Amino acid sequence: MLNDDDIQSLCQGRHGDPFSVLGPHLQADGRTWVRAFLPGATAVEAVSGSGRVTLDQCHADGIFEGTLPADGPYRLQVVWPGGVSTLIDDPYRFGAVLGEMDAWLLAEGSHLRPYEMLGATPREMEGVAGTSFAVWAPNASRVSVVGDFNLWDGRRHPMRLRRECGVWELFLPGVHVGERYKFELLDRDGALLPQKADPFARQAELRPATASVVAVMPPVAPPSPERQAANALDAPMSIYEVHLASWRRKPEQDDRWLNWDELAEDLVAYARDMGYTHLELMPVSEHPFDGSWGYQTLGQYAPTARFGHAAGFRRFVDSAHAAGIGVLLDWVPAHFPTDDWGLARFDGTCLYEYADPREGFHNDWNTLIYNFGRTEVRNFLVGSALYWLERFNVDGLRVDAVASMLYRDYSRKAGEWIPNAHGGRENLEAIAFLKRTNEVIGVERPQAVTLAEESTAFPAVSRPTYAGGLGFHYKWNMGWMHDTLAYISRDPIHRPYHHGEMTFGLVYAFNENFVLPLSHDEVVHGKGSLLAKMPGDRWQQFANLRAYYGFMFGHPGKKLMFMGCEFAQDREWNHDHSLDWHLLGDASHAGVQRLVRDLNRLYRASPALYSQDFTGAGFEWIDHDDARRSLLSFVRKGRDGQMMLVVCNFAPVVHHGLRLGVPAPGQWLERLNTDSAYYGGSNVGTPLGAATAEAVPSHGRPQSVLLTVPPLATVFLEWTS
Repeated sequence: MLNDDDIQSLCQGRHGDPFSVLGPHLQADGRTWVRAFLPGATAVEAVSGSGRVTLDQCHADGIFEGTLPADGPYRLQVVWPGGVSTLIDDPYRFGAVLGEMDAWLLAEGSHLRPYEMLGATPREMEGVAGTSFAVWAPNASRVSVVGDFNLWDGRRHPMRLRRECGVWELFLPGVHVGERYKFELLDRDGALLPQKADPFARQAELRPATASVVAVMPPVAPPSPERQAANALDAPMSIYEVHLASWRRKPEQDDRWLNWDELAEDLVAYARDMGYTHLELMPVSEHPFDGSWGYQTLGQYAPTARFGHAAGFRRFVDSAHAAGIGVLLDWVPAHFPTDDWGLARFDGTCLYEYADPREGFHNDWNTLIYNFGRTEVRNFLVGSALYWLERFNVDGLRVDAVASMLYRDYSRKAGEWIPNAHGGRENLEAIAFLKRTNEVIGVERPQAVTLAEESTAFPAVSRPTYAGGLGFHYKWNMGWMHDTLAYISRDPIHRPYHHGEMTFGLVYAFNENFVLPLSHDEVVHGKGSLLAKMPGDRWQQFANLRAYYGFMFGHPGKKLMFMGCEFAQDREWNHDHSLDWHLLGDASHAGVQRLVRDLNRLYRASPALYSQDFTGAGFEWIDHDDARRSLLSFVRKGRDGQMMLVVCNFAPVVHHGLRLGVPAPGQWLERLNTDSAYYGGSNVGTPLGAATAEAVPSHGRPQSVLLTVPPLATVFLEWTS
């Protein structure tokens, strides 16, 4: 019943419409023709409720066909060489995987949860357990599922093309959770492509292996009012940034990294003890190269196998929430690596990436840039964002490399980039994508937040889209970080000439909702550790760092600190090695750790330090102009009248009898002094740890206090009426 072209196409694995020739086909006379392609089989019977029918072998390569007396379900009894017999369900007797509405929404690029339809989904069809596979590859001439279950033979399970959305689909009975698979594609000209991992895979093999793994869909985490309150703009946010593979390792086990359950026990307990409100995990999505730190991901839907299965990651997040700690993920929608088993030229064309290298190739990282102008690509990425938030209950996404997305000329010379439709340098498609992502999150997961790593002066990054912004909740304040690190790295004798580096941030502090980041980027690539940046002898280095941390926690903006900085690691970070935890046996390092713990506790207990972070009403300079003495003083204010006076001395001398104007009479009690002997300091401070405001005018105020300010230190004094 088959013509020679169909037979040859099936046997050669080139048939682009397998359902037209395989499986059951009802004839006008009421009989059902059944046809199966089973390479290597020696005999096949169709088994149904009406009995058994032997199928004729009509081609030596394994094409069998015959007729059943009636339409209905059947199974195939297959005899293999050596007499081995198996009873299987025929994949080609099952109907469509995608519903009509799903296909419509996928084609339109508006399917909020494409991961529920695409990828590999364990399910039942017609009472038969198996896995449905679906992959977007509109320009392929044939796509097959391959895996251990079919000897990685692309001829055996070609898929059906849903032309209306460019998706290939197939339900494979008997394929269950844990099975490895990939997709095998022929391009539009019939050339065989490298086997591809599933873009929507929920699990992958541990590198260097590259297969996808069938996995269950994590359940949706219900919205949490508690988490929404903890993530609000007026809540305290002190973030501990972590690279999981190098935070702590097990030297007794060949320097093995911790798994999800060990991290849930050790890392969560440590972050809680240190007083952090949030963990930010450098990318945990699957990635092939350790040296990319996760920022070159090929698993937008798969937690990396380095730490265990996805269920373990969900347990980790739940453990963090039980401890009152939020979890933020670094998420990378800007670019992806060029590995041929990944997204690159997925169906033989530039499907996920821009075709022109002036748009689609990233010179800094030798990676490919997503085609933000393509609706299906935007849908793939928006779906990924929602997947992590809903299915793993994470609190937010820190979006990496936003500046590289916003500008078409980012890191490109003249003539190496293509202007937008209006002749400008902005990537209008990427801007639309970022807005869309933030809008979807705002509607579908309002408890979550998004943070932009954005280093330019692009306006309104953290303003709502309805007000013309990009819709992020927060923006990293890279300018503050660069300026203040430059200042604190200078010898104190030069600081009076660079005083503005510490004050300039307040000129624009309320233009965006800022996070103050001391991130991994500041302690790698020869930059040295934060401690190594500090000038002076050993005592002064630690004192400078303690004073700088105090300034950071007093300054408007949420806080972020990379792991190891909290105990002043000496060497710069190395992703291949554990942090130097042994340094805590040294009093100076242990003192910095105690300081960071106490800064976090003071910060969280003091609404004056966080509740009005993003409005000028929460900040008041006392003296920003004392450059000669390298002194800064300001007041932070809470919504309910709380006030905290912060005094920073970046000179290695004590200032006795320093008079500062204050906004209210009453007592100002010392709550924290970075020069305390408890932290490794010289223990200088205002006598009795308190100052009473006097009716002595100073700094334009009718009241003032008299303080003793320690060297290279920051002091916090809380107002009590």
